[in-house]
Amino acid sequence: MSKTVKSPPAKPQLQRMSANDPATTCEAHVAIIERDGGVIVEDLVSPSLVAQIKSDLAPHFDTDKVDKSGFFPSTTQRATGLLAISDACVELALNPFKPQISSTVGFRVNPGGNQQGLHRDNSDYHTRNCDMPVMIGCVTALTKTTKENGATIVIPGSHLWGPDRCPYDEEAIPAELEPGSAPTFLGNTYHAGGGNTTTDQARETVGIFLCKGFYRQAENQYLMVPPEKAKRLSPQAQRLLGYGISLPSVGFMNYQDPMRELFGVEDDETVDM
Repeated sequence: MSKTVKSPPAKPQLQRMSANDPATTCEAHVAIIERDGGVIVEDLVSPSLVAQIKSDLAPHFDTDKVDKSGFFPSTTQRATGLLAISDACVELALNPFKPQISSTVGFRVNPGGNQQGLHRDNSDYHTRNCDMPVMIGCVTALTKTTKENGATIVIPGSHLWGPDRCPYDEEAIPAELEPGSAPTFLGNTYHAGGGNTTTDQARETVGIFLCKGFYRQAENQYLMVPPEKAKRLSPQAQRLLGYGISLPSVGFMNYQDPMRELFGVEDDETVDM
């Protein structure tokens, strides 16, 4: 009697929506993200906006420093503080949901780059993995992105996993995109920058990461005690105001510790990034 061989379960996929489709409503977008932890929105921005952002970020990619922490592979170049260097990025970031910018960064993954480790952005805020997500990310393609040139990889459904569930690379789906399309995903969804196995294609994307406006100090210390006033204070007082890094990486400036960048502080609490 022959045995019935069961097929392996189908790998979850990232659903796609078109920004030009009237059926792509805010409600539909939210429903998919709540179910899957992420969704790909095609044609999110125009080719002309993509071209302008690509032009704006090019000189900043070219002058980036290698990430000493190892979180980003050495072949990945970054641009940060995007709303200060690109009006086109301001247009990309604006949306009707009234969140707050957590961070903005452009990525150029060069040929030969290794895959980034799978991670959750929520980890910066020390939440339990199964809690309400703290953040949402949107990573818009500036170039055609494929599995081979390092497309962002996402594990659909991983936003529902508890802290004991480990992610595996084989569970991840590459978000292959045309320029102007983007995956959006929750802060507790496992994802990573893919490895670039090509020899001649650099993959460029722009990440806009958002959080609720209440994840901040009640009184804005950076306006009340700006750097020119804070520089006369002790490192302890500067960190009390919020100028230091909250591990692992909340509060960075150009992917550096502001205590070093603004005040030249080198002590046991200075964080290498």
